Amino acid sequence: MNGDAVGTLAVAAETHGEAAVLRVRGTLDSTTYLPLRDRIIKAALDEPRAVIVDISELSVPAETALAVFTSARWHVQRWPEIPIALVCEHPQGREALARNGVARYVPVYPTVDDALRAMASDSEPTYRRRALATLPPGPPSLSRSRELVDEWLTGWSLTEMVPVAKVIVTALVENVLEHTDSQADLRLETNGTELTVAVVDTSREPPSPREQPAAAPTGLQIVAALSRVWGTAPTPGGKTVWAVLGPENRL
Repeated sequence: MNGDAVGTLAVAAETHGEAAVLRVRGTLDSTTYLPLRDRIIKAALDEPRAVIVDISELSVPAETALAVFTSARWHVQRWPEIPIALVCEHPQGREALARNGVARYVPVYPTVDDALRAMASDSEPTYRRRALATLPPGPPSLSRSRELVDEWLTGWSLTEMVPVAKVIVTALVENVLEHTDSQADLRLETNGTELTVAVVDTSREPPSPREQPAAAPTGLQIVAALSRVWGTAPTPGGKTVWAVLGPENRL
């Protein structure tokens, strides 16, 4: 077990088989809302079978703060598509989750064992191949990122995706170099049908495509145009910007 604490909130992380269980204790309020959301998202980005959040010992003075769980789910529902479930031992807590609409989007169970059984009974997890690398700050990271994309996709027999993936990774790494002094953590993964290119940096500033003349798209405008879908997920230390590519995106 490992854990961390932010303000009046403590989160202990455990592994149960292929699932991640977060046990949350303390108070959920305006000071702990974003740290808790980002901690749940971080657990999902590690790609366990499921993320189960036990809030049986969580105090919620204002029930509107329960929206933190639907917010976390929204950030990971398209990628990495890891299911999130809640556990609350107290009927009053489960009623509050239902009353505030959270249970419509995030399943709620009375015990961790119930949640684990439910997650295990779902369809088999999608097999993913993935590769990771850390790129130091500086222009050489651009060429290195393209070399890694070529190397990894060739090794996965996905050479047809190399050209578009190189364009995407260049735009994402350039975005890091232009707006931060951060290293870039590069991540590629595929489930055999889709390819995801993701870059993590230490800036909390959300990315946004800059307005450019129609004849000169740059940066995230290129990512948006060449990918099936793209997005960003906040993490405790910054953010992840990702793009999902399908066969129709080949160049």
